[in-house]
Amino acid sequence: MIDRMTGERHNASSIIDRGADAPDKPAFIATDATLGYGELRRQVCRAGGLLRELGISREQRVLLVLDDTTAFPIVFLGAMRIGAVPVPVSPLDRADNFAHYLDDTYAELVVTDAASLEKLRGAFGDRRPRYLVRGVQEADVTELDAGLAAQADDLDAADTHRDDMAFWLYSSGSTGKPKGVVHLHHDIAITCETYGERVLGLTRDDIVFSTTKLFHAYGLGNALSFPLWVGATAVLMRGPTRPQPILQTLAKHRPTVFYSVPGLFGALAREPEAVDALGSVRRCVSAAEALPPQTYQAFKDRFGLEILDGVGSTEMLHIYCSNRPGEVIPGTTGRAVDGYELRLVDEDSTVLEGPAVGTLHVRGDSCAACYWHQHEKTKRSMLGEWFVSGDRYERREDGAYVYVGRVDDMLKVGGLWVSPIDMEHVLLEHPRVAGVGVVGISIEHASRIAAFVQCDGEPGDDALADELREWCRARLRRYEYPHVVRFVDALPTTLTGKVQRFKLRELAEQLREAPA
Repeated sequence: MIDRMTGERHNASSIIDRGADAPDKPAFIATDATLGYGELRRQVCRAGGLLRELGISREQRVLLVLDDTTAFPIVFLGAMRIGAVPVPVSPLDRADNFAHYLDDTYAELVVTDAASLEKLRGAFGDRRPRYLVRGVQEADVTELDAGLAAQADDLDAADTHRDDMAFWLYSSGSTGKPKGVVHLHHDIAITCETYGERVLGLTRDDIVFSTTKLFHAYGLGNALSFPLWVGATAVLMRGPTRPQPILQTLAKHRPTVFYSVPGLFGALAREPEAVDALGSVRRCVSAAEALPPQTYQAFKDRFGLEILDGVGSTEMLHIYCSNRPGEVIPGTTGRAVDGYELRLVDEDSTVLEGPAVGTLHVRGDSCAACYWHQHEKTKRSMLGEWFVSGDRYERREDGAYVYVGRVDDMLKVGGLWVSPIDMEHVLLEHPRVAGVGVVGISIEHASRIAAFVQCDGEPGDDALADELREWCRARLRRYEYPHVVRFVDALPTTLTGKVQRFKLRELAEQLREAPA
């Protein structure tokens, strides 16, 4: 599969050498600096030398708590260059999760920025890691830029095996602590050759911009792996991913490829100031959750651009099922990406043929090796060559896949299965609904459906709640409607904009009224 980075011995940091013929071309444009391909290579080598000087050795984990600045690619790639294992996490995460990451990884060095330093010290309590921080020099802190400047410009990559541990990403679930997903040195190249080249058709002339941050598997491929693989330029945006800074970044840097998530695509379609912000964009990509067909159509009507919706996961590293340019089927996530195989299985683990609904399994060589410290979870989720996604999908007659919901999110009411995704998509068609999350609740020992609705414009009331129930009854099966409708100012979402259903279930537990 790795046709240009061949052999048993392979180090993922060698991706920086793919732009060697254009050393002055920008690899990263960020708020803190612009790095050409030549300077990027020098800084990555310096970072490897600095980490060695700080005592980091092969396969030792290094915790990265960084926003999207040039520090991220420099240290992430520099750690892999010496055979160490970078572990990026969100700087906006909770204190208890930061402590978990430190304990779970055994990391002795934390790379962060000045704004996050004190927050991390408080989260770590009695734990005393060392820190590498841009702009800070203290007893337990090495200043990043000064440390880099003291190192040599060149450093040979460690002679790692293609199946050596390369980096970890953390995957959050609805319960328990985030799980460390262990990826190998060959995984990045697999995703670049399959999705980056064969689906997106990226070239070195592209300028890419991802609203999803680098710590996330989706963002890591979008703004680091894929552009470096083809010698393109990536724009990094520091700070919150809200419509206004996104529009400013689009207008300033004029990217040709734009990656985001359904919620932000919807917000941009409604944004009055988004006049010609996407005028330079030739390709839009959505992932992290299913793209409602209503959002797709509103965005296309506004900007004239199709959105390639796809599904991926932290475990598979990036998108493995996707729509194709010029062949988008709204409401579906398309077909398997070349290099991956999909299958659907039922509750008895029987493989289903033809049109069917079942749990989605995927096979491809970018799959993670394991969940760290999660042996039983690994055995349940990684069945030989197949990864159990936990997603329930419908395979249509034409072979396209339609997201039905998470297996553990499916609702059973009156003995009949109900997809929360179907109901959410129908509710989003209503002109007053800006966002919605549907979950199951129990009322007087009976299973019922609750919809938490974020309104567009005036706040919702009982009359609108009744209208939304009838709206669903008229468009879905008669039993597929929300028994309870609650209006909220904002839906709880993950850092990537995905609705947190477990938090909605917690809210639902507080409901005491019977359905109207």
